[in-house]
Amino acid sequence: MSFDIAALPKDKWKGTPIPLTTRSDSYYDLELTPLNSEGCIVTLVRKPAEKEIVHSPEEYDFPDQLYQDHWEGAEAYGVVGENGELLACIEVCPEEWSNRLMVTELWVCEALRGKGVGKQLMDKAKEVARRQGRRAVILETQSCNTDAIGFYLHQGFELIGFDTCCYTNNDIGRREFRINLGYFFHREGRRR
Repeated sequence: MSFDIAALPKDKWKGTPIPLTTRSDSYYDLELTPLNSEGCIVTLVRKPAEKEIVHSPEEYDFPDQLYQDHWEGAEAYGVVGENGELLACIEVCPEEWSNRLMVTELWVCEALRGKGVGKQLMDKAKEVARRQGRRAVILETQSCNTDAIGFYLHQGFELIGFDTCCYTNNDIGRREFRINLGYFFHREGRRR
């Protein structure tokens, strides 16, 4: 099934809230052997959650929305319903100093999940990156958003880093630390 992915102009869509609620019955835990003179070992292990992990816009002081002021040069694309309501979107923003394109928002409403919309949106981000001559597409997600991580890995992304205190000083204990993923267009020694 193919959906019409349309440009979402800033003058019309700036400030549109993204109702991004995540639910998961599992999470990635970080097992870290501390850094010493011989090195360290970092292992990400998927584990079942004791109870469903739910994060919703209401718990954050900085809710997701399109075209936030700090994303200079952002572009957004999405699926718009017959009544003009946003059904799915992706927002991308150039990171000029590193020549990468960052996915700043990706959301698909419940009714459209599993129908290929996410793939079409991610393909759009890759198309924008190619058109702009970017070397990679990058994004961040959370260790408890295992469905999204699986989707990104399926789309060719790979782990490029993590941050264990991005959201709070107890991100690992909360089962929600930042995971950075990247998609590379050309990478020596690796096949795409």
